Amino acid sequence: MRKATRRSAALEAGGQPPAPRVNLYDEVTARIVAELEAGRLPWVQPWGSAAAAGLGPGLPRNALTTRSYSGVNILILWGAVIAHGFPDQGWLTFKQALEAGGCVRKGERGTTVVYADRFTPEAEKAKARETGADAKAIPFLKRFTVFNIAQCEGLRPGLATDPAPLPEREIVPVAEEVIAASGVDFRIGGPKAYYVPSLDFVQVPPQPAFFEQINYYRTSLHELTHATGHPSRLGRNLANAFGSKDYAREELVALSGQSAPHATLQ
Repeated sequence: MRKATRRSAALEAGGQPPAPRVNLYDEVTARIVAELEAGRLPWVQPWGSAAAAGLGPGLPRNALTTRSYSGVNILILWGAVIAHGFPDQGWLTFKQALEAGGCVRKGERGTTVVYADRFTPEAEKAKARETGADAKAIPFLKRFTVFNIAQCEGLRPGLATDPAPLPEREIVPVAEEVIAASGVDFRIGGPKAYYVPSLDFVQVPPQPAFFEQINYYRTSLHELTHATGHPSRLGRNLANAFGSKDYAREELVALSGQSAPHATLQ
């Protein structure tokens, strides 16, 4: 007798077929596209939002094994830290939180990361032994859920380590002179860099929050170049929708003031 599949059983019972499982590759791609559409570039943005709040920047890591995540997981977890304002780059699975003497707080939602590897089917191994050819390995992705340690409670001491202190500023005198001479209201603080045309001010994260401190000046000059378009200066059109041709044109103008396209006009 034919064994009923999950789909056929649901249909025979008069129900709806189960929703198809989203392809993991498509899911990860969609998440990255969503970050782009929101104007966030966590793999280009040279500062850490946690660092801007006074915490040390770094790669996402497993808080139990101390192993750093790699590949697309860095982008996913950086994006989660930025989106939720987590004060730490440490992550745990639900089981690891229990192993660490604590638990995930009720109601917290985890972040899906992926594990990529290859495996060789037994049939391929047998074929390789018979023919002398190389066995064909099949790539795969496996998903699992992790929680930031800020989403956990009762963890044993040592997991939520104290943040590294921010380094001293690496001052470039000529760049400081340019910023002062611009006459623009220049503000320091927060996790983002932007120029607000309606209020005519620039804001950037504190310099020690940048992974490479020279990028503080590149970002500052980028935003100050946007400010040259204010009606009291060169009078460019700055009311441009993200992704439009006019927005792209303005970004190209701003790139003339620095060398890294990592800041956004808000």
